[in-house]
Amino acid sequence: MNYQTYSHNHRHNIMTPEQFNEITEAITNGRYSWACVLILRYIGYNPIHYIPQRTYSRLIQKNRLLITNTSHQNINNSDHYPDLSSLN
Repeated sequence: MNYQTYSHNHRHNIMTPEQFNEITEAITNGRYSWACVLILRYIGYNPIHYIPQRTYSRLIQKNRLLITNTSHQNINNSDHYPDLSSLN
């Protein structure tokens, strides 16, 4: 039971409720790879270090609208991510 309490409190320190909801929505919709990208981004890691460039580019292109809608939430971590403008 202590593990659940720690895990629950720790999650709120790492990401906002909106970010957590976006991840759970991606999982619920079966977009597991996109959920992995979101998790890595929201906790401050660069997904490129963990996902092949080709796969990452495909995921970004496929989910471009979601990135546009959430870009304001990610301003604090923007220096961790590659420039997406080159994917156009």
